Amino acid sequence: MNVAIVASECAPFAKTGGLADVVGALPKSLEHLGADVRVFLPKYNTVDESKYTLHYQYNIGEMPIRVGGIPWPVHVLRSSIPGSSVPVYFIDCPHFFHRGKIYTNDSDEDRRFILFTKGVIEALQRLQWTPDVIHCNDWQTGLLPVMVKDNYAWDQLFAATGTLYSIHNIGYQGLFARSAADAAEMGPRNADALAMYLGVSFMKGGILFSEILSTVSETYAKEILTPQFGSGMESDLARRRDDLYGVLNGIDVDDWNPATDPHLPHHYSVTSLDVKRRNKQFLLDKIGMEYNADRPLIGVISRLVAQKGFDLVAGAAERLMELDAQWVILGSGEDSFENLFSSLHYARPQNVWSYIGFNNELAHLIEAASDMFLMPSQYEPCGLNQMYSLRYGSIPIVRNTGGLADTVHDWHEHQARGSTEGNGFLFDDATPYALYTTVERAVNTFYIDKDAWRQMMINGMSADYSWDSSARKYMRLYEMAMEKRRLSQ
Repeated sequence: MNVAIVASECAPFAKTGGLADVVGALPKSLEHLGADVRVFLPKYNTVDESKYTLHYQYNIGEMPIRVGGIPWPVHVLRSSIPGSSVPVYFIDCPHFFHRGKIYTNDSDEDRRFILFTKGVIEALQRLQWTPDVIHCNDWQTGLLPVMVKDNYAWDQLFAATGTLYSIHNIGYQGLFARSAADAAEMGPRNADALAMYLGVSFMKGGILFSEILSTVSETYAKEILTPQFGSGMESDLARRRDDLYGVLNGIDVDDWNPATDPHLPHHYSVTSLDVKRRNKQFLLDKIGMEYNADRPLIGVISRLVAQKGFDLVAGAAERLMELDAQWVILGSGEDSFENLFSSLHYARPQNVWSYIGFNNELAHLIEAASDMFLMPSQYEPCGLNQMYSLRYGSIPIVRNTGGLADTVHDWHEHQARGSTEGNGFLFDDATPYALYTTVERAVNTFYIDKDAWRQMMINGMSADYSWDSSARKYMRLYEMAMEKRRLSQ
């Protein structure tokens, strides 16, 4: 099966969030399943060419890609995803992509990704490589399913090509003025179909024109059909309900493995849980906090924004500080939340430590050192840190939403049913009170029920969070997209 994966981010080349992790990991698992996978990515000038070798594609040469009536010179470079033979084709147009960042607030943001979309299609034409399916991701690629059926419908190369459109976060919809449709040179009927809020939505193109839709967890696939989580797209998604599937993201189990993690001073596994506390002692000694193996350490690694639930943390902060626990926070975001954690750090240096910014080594160390990990998101399409925490034996405390609900199972809820399969703590209501009482419940369990705590650690560390299962599910969705495309001809 030939699979083209098209996205605006791909780790390790260009990353702002979880999309890059998906696009950097999924192709490797698909390759192991026998697929011929090729990734297409914009060539930002932030891509480190001294670290990753990029080769100019002479067999493609210069492509004049027209956007808004102007032909822009575009070239294609090639590299591969590290640790695999999966090729990555970079669509290079300095005018649009050499801006020092992946996304901008520039007035031509729509045209940047119109050019990228056309560049991918015309690169495929010149490669004479026919994808059985094109896997598009988020609003930046939402026009591709439209263009395959509109602008490039004349080309038999794509006559049997199905499209799968993945929604990683429905809150970002690619909303632009109506002139964006004109710049893309699509037919008026299809442009009308993309209408939203007096303009057009690129995401709506992906939703309406793809054969199959997916999102990054089963719960989120259900949530986005509701007004609360659909961000205005729920009626369009309702029309595609039967074609919408949730596939939970995996994690890189080689990078996130407490038994081999190069960032940890002490390696451990599910058969050597007691070694984990040595990482806690190492971290607390390093940051100048008193170490007590019997006092819980709560970790936080996140963007410090309201969507991640930090308005709830702020509302409960005074009572949270009364709990007999220590806190380590890593992240950056809105000034009010950065200031909150910085002030708690200075007011209670033996209870709270914060690092405003990001540090990958520290992130790994916090996962290994923490007894608990807090993720109180207002909504969370998938989430990765709760899976990192489970793999590292750090018990998650999360809100019951999206991918958090699909991966974290409340200990006491399972215990009430006579089961010992719980692996964390969940709360339903997005309120400071619900957050506080759940953290309190976790802290109390840590102190009074060591057997339960150890079982939760074992449950979390024994589960499979790799991409293998998810990749198989995507292969089935690809086959469905191909079949639906075939039947539409």
